[in-house]
Amino acid sequence: MSDKNPVIVWFRRDLRLSDNPALDEARQGDKPLILLYILEEGGGREPGGAKQVWLHHSLTSLSKDISDKGGQLILRKGKAADIIDDLIEATDADEIHWNRRYEEEARDVDEAIKSDLKDRGLTVESHNGNLLSEPWEVKTKTGGYYKVFTPFWRAAKADLAVPEILPTPRKLACYSGNLGSDDLDSWGLLPTSPDWGSKMMENHTPGEAGAADRLNSFLAGPVEDYAEARDRPDDETGTSKLSPHLAHGEISPRQIWHATKDNEYTSDKFLTEIGWREFSYVLLFYNPKLGSENYKSDFDAFPWDSEDAKVEAWRRGQTGYPFVDAGMRQLWQTGWQHNRVRMVCASFLIKHLLTDWRVGEDWYWDTLLEADPASNAASWQWVAGSGADAAPYFRIFNPFSQGQKFDPNGDYVRKYVPELKHLPKKYIHTPWEAPKNVLDNARVKLGETYPKPIVDHKEAREKALAAYKKSRE
Repeated sequence: MSDKNPVIVWFRRDLRLSDNPALDEARQGDKPLILLYILEEGGGREPGGAKQVWLHHSLTSLSKDISDKGGQLILRKGKAADIIDDLIEATDADEIHWNRRYEEEARDVDEAIKSDLKDRGLTVESHNGNLLSEPWEVKTKTGGYYKVFTPFWRAAKADLAVPEILPTPRKLACYSGNLGSDDLDSWGLLPTSPDWGSKMMENHTPGEAGAADRLNSFLAGPVEDYAEARDRPDDETGTSKLSPHLAHGEISPRQIWHATKDNEYTSDKFLTEIGWREFSYVLLFYNPKLGSENYKSDFDAFPWDSEDAKVEAWRRGQTGYPFVDAGMRQLWQTGWQHNRVRMVCASFLIKHLLTDWRVGEDWYWDTLLEADPASNAASWQWVAGSGADAAPYFRIFNPFSQGQKFDPNGDYVRKYVPELKHLPKKYIHTPWEAPKNVLDNARVKLGETYPKPIVDHKEAREKALAAYKKSRE
């Protein structure tokens, strides 16, 4: 056993060994490592059901990667401060490293632990392992933070000095004492009755290797057409699908940046999406209640008027608007949803059903594999018109013309709304316009095999605009 005191590496949303600043720094002193993951109680908002499924598989992958290099991942559940104290007492560890989190409750937890341990003489260091730049680093000329994305991203790129990627350890020399670790299965992250999680994972490979494969596959071809293909949900190869990997830290933004930056012409639009993620974290850092309060307080008076039955129809993909229903069913079945469809589905809930954006944010938090505290909140407020640099409220996506434009042959709808699969493309997005003989031939009975629209588009649009106008009086 080493005569040096061990060092704790606290994994959080950085479930990887490569380009992991906290891990890399902890290894510099040749101390025995204690590699720790805590399923926290009291550390902020709990992950939703879909994200828990991914977390289970991601931790399984990380644990194996660590084991293959001679180490062990210690799993503990409870309050982080108590668990860390127990490990310090059991091992005489005198140093701890972690990569930063940015939402208020998590920051408060981290700051309290850091302050306490430093007062006791321990070395505590936090690192940037999850963003290209820290939220406080990109400032306006007056010293504030950017509230509009385009100038933010322009300024961020102008001063961006992304460090080189840190190497993957060839070996992990861990503390040799028996510390005990929870059985991952005992955490109950996987659903069992029914087991909807297995189907959700069919098209995903959680873990660091899966993230690298996903990036390499995307850069091998699809990135060339990303600017246009990203709007086509009928072609799922058009997007990277890296978001769940990023959300769990199985790949870092720095790795993505260095893999794409030399091909700026084709990857600029793709990197702009990384920029939106950065911008979202700036907004969250300076507006800790971004996920629960309107960024623009004048929306506090908005007269929401939703009906529970219609919201439930939206959740289950039973609105009678095929493009919306396909999107909501894709989300429910796969834990992922195409970006274009996200905007249309969110707009439908907020503006066609006059439902508070927080209802949608909460549903996506529970059903998205990559539910992210910054991106989820910022994007929902963007659609609602209540956020920073938001789309104006009166921009209301047409739920069928969007389908006609971005799913012109109806392939996306046919995949997720199979009861309409025999409809010709002329009517696939507007089945209520199909003549009776066409519906009969397609074996579609509106109101029976597929719902009639739960709201009239024109009437809903006018009602939404009137509500917006009323809120401004």
